[in-house]
Amino acid sequence: MTPHDLDDVLSRRVTVLGSTGSVGTSTLSVIDHAREHFGPEAFPIEALTAQSNVEMLAEQARKYCPARIVIGDHSRYQQLRELLSDTGIEVGAGTEGVIEAAGGKADVTMVAIVGAAGLAPALEAVKRGGFVALANKECVVAAGQVFRDAMQRSRATILPVDSEHNAAFQVLDFAQGHAIECVTLTASGGPFRAWTAERMARATPEQAVAHPNWSMGAKISVDSATLMNKGLELIEAHHLFGLPAERLDVVVHPQSIVHCLVYYADGSTLAHMSAPDMRTPIAVALGWPKRIASPSQRLDLVALADLSFEAADRQKFPCLALAENCLRAGGAAPTVLNAANEVAVRAFLSRRLGFSDICGVVEEAVERLNNQPAGADLEAVVAIDTEAREIADAAVLRLAA
Repeated sequence: MTPHDLDDVLSRRVTVLGSTGSVGTSTLSVIDHAREHFGPEAFPIEALTAQSNVEMLAEQARKYCPARIVIGDHSRYQQLRELLSDTGIEVGAGTEGVIEAAGGKADVTMVAIVGAAGLAPALEAVKRGGFVALANKECVVAAGQVFRDAMQRSRATILPVDSEHNAAFQVLDFAQGHAIECVTLTASGGPFRAWTAERMARATPEQAVAHPNWSMGAKISVDSATLMNKGLELIEAHHLFGLPAERLDVVVHPQSIVHCLVYYADGSTLAHMSAPDMRTPIAVALGWPKRIASPSQRLDLVALADLSFEAADRQKFPCLALAENCLRAGGAAPTVLNAANEVAVRAFLSRRLGFSDICGVVEEAVERLNNQPAGADLEAVVAIDTEAREIADAAVLRLAA
């Protein structure tokens, strides 16, 4: 494919929400690669946002010359303005500034903000329409129906960036939904796959974030260690692809090469393979429905030599079973699950909670708020999220005493 064939893709204006994080910097790396191949005008940047990393955000602003730059932490606004005083770039701050950037003039909005903090910006991007590259699974988990309703109204194109959902997006034949028997997401098993439950109980934050295959932020790394990440991904897949719980499954694949398997009624199983490198799904999202070059690692199957698969151990990793139960229960359960998990993981990372207590904290919140209906709008979702966090915070305080 010649550069001329890609003109419509390369001219897309891009906003990156969470540009200083792992997915955000990987997105800009893919854009750098495109500019090396096709010229400095490829993928002009509309806006960049970050929560608190002023220095990196200012460096990115000088390099990519966006129309707008936003720092979520309002207390750092003046510092950012001073760092960029000679650039003419519009500088904003606070949650409202991030939401405003999400609803701006971009053709592609990369939602790379971690956790429920990405919910309102993601919904704003969806309401605007266009392409929304979604690297934040929590917003779909917490507000699945609200998110789907917004998609249907705006006709936004959601391009999943999680490696497993991006793989499913590429492999699923949406025109033959009747023939899809099962979608299986793979899990690496995390750093504790071969550990005993007793050893995991003594795990430190440093050990939990040391993922064997992927380079990720601390929160998602802990979620991978508990297998909660895979449970959240099952809920996300349910909402993104309209599949019921009984047609979704998980298998542990330690090499992280096969990301998704789709089983069809005729006996075919289609698998998606790529190296464990987030720049691959990011490139798919930026270029869809065409394909662009990315700097990601290429597969060498001979060097790999072995691809293995095993059943997920739901007794040793109860967070996965808890998430699956919340998927089946529906209602507010996924919202509560996500909120309480964020509280528990934050407490673990700050050494106020043991690794094995993460699931207990989340389970208590889910049980306390059992049978509540799902939030019908963003305000209702936020209210459920807040109540779940209060219950989880109390549980953390009790366990830490």
